[in-house]
Amino acid sequence: MGHTLRLMFVFAGKGVTGRMTTYVAKGEEAEALKRGAAWFIVDATDQVLGRLATRVARVLIGKDKPTFTPYLDSGDHVIVINADKVRLTGNKLEQKIYYSHSGYPGGLKAVPARRIRPQRADWMVREAILGMLPKNKLRARRAKKLRVYRDASGLARHSGQKPQALSM
Repeated sequence: MGHTLRLMFVFAGKGVTGRMTTYVAKGEEAEALKRGAAWFIVDATDQVLGRLATRVARVLIGKDKPTFTPYLDSGDHVIVINADKVRLTGNKLEQKIYYSHSGYPGGLKAVPARRIRPQRADWMVREAILGMLPKNKLRARRAKKLRVYRDASGLARHSGQKPQALSM
């Protein structure tokens, strides 16, 4: 089977007496981690936007897997449905501002969440999730594994992947 590389860290600090090993995938095992990605469905109905985004980001990164390796993309595919039914707590509907800039002087646009949500709720959810991914070279590859739909009709596209429901 695959060989694993075990790194040994020796700590001489107070209270640490032994050696600790860190799991690192290499060779065929690392290749298998890149290929074997599962598909999950997340229903955003009545979910708080930020809490939903952190949970989905962890699945995209693969952080909850025992074979997590920081420099490999070992995350799973995630399909978020019913994005238009996501909850914003407090006064965020009026106070949360999304900024964009045209690149020209004075081209800063500020749009509150209240105006964006009716037409582009899927974009709001996607921005929240992508904002919680690490800013590194794996970010674009992990972002490709995220699909966000305003309602449940987009789920029909992915029936061939046999996605499983992810409990929140």
